[in-house]
Amino acid sequence: MAANAILFFLLFATRMSVDTQASQPNCPPAKCGHGAPEIRFPFWLKGQQPHHCGHPGFELSCKENTTMIHFPSFGDLVVKSISYHIKKLDLLDPGNCVHGVFLNLNLSLTLFRYYYIVKNYKYINCSARLPTSSFSEIPCLSTGSRDHHIYTVKSSLAVPFSCREVKTIAIPFAYSPYLSDNSFGLGLTWNTLSRCDHQDCKAKTSQKGIMSKSGFLNIAQDAEIVLV
Repeated sequence: MAANAILFFLLFATRMSVDTQASQPNCPPAKCGHGAPEIRFPFWLKGQQPHHCGHPGFELSCKENTTMIHFPSFGDLVVKSISYHIKKLDLLDPGNCVHGVFLNLNLSLTLFRYYYIVKNYKYINCSARLPTSSFSEIPCLSTGSRDHHIYTVKSSLAVPFSCREVKTIAIPFAYSPYLSDNSFGLGLTWNTLSRCDHQDCKAKTSQKGIMSKSGFLNIAQDAEIVLV
């Protein structure tokens, strides 16, 4: 009985120590550079903060004073801003192809979801251009050749004869040439997270299905789309 009481005390003291560490001076907010977003829990900055300062899956890094986040299903995206009070992470695509991100980013393997309301859209790959009066081609996903023209259409729309479906996915917006910058729609949010021991958090995170990049098939490659 005494041994059990001692074990409980040690486990409790260890957990309190970890929680205390995350709010102690060794976990001050960090930045990648002047004007960069402030990084604090649940995020943590690799190379500047210990991993217990944040939550697994919320690791950020610096690249030439730019804040970056890595997604196993896609790669690196630029962190434009973090709004902690509304739990919003604004991202930029360094490849300037937001719909390439939408097509390949699998948020089910992360603790994030889109901040905006999502709807199902089809990505279709057409061997001939569709009428511009009804369809808007996605330039960054189309190869420029005569037989690869990529569009997003409503999921209920029948696939035109000259096209094949690449993927149906829930995304914030269909493509529009008027909303074609490198950030529109790339807002993510997350649920409230409690501080926990890094190994415990890691175990819980892995149970939710987070897997490595090697476990993926890149949708764009499968559809013979070249991302630029």
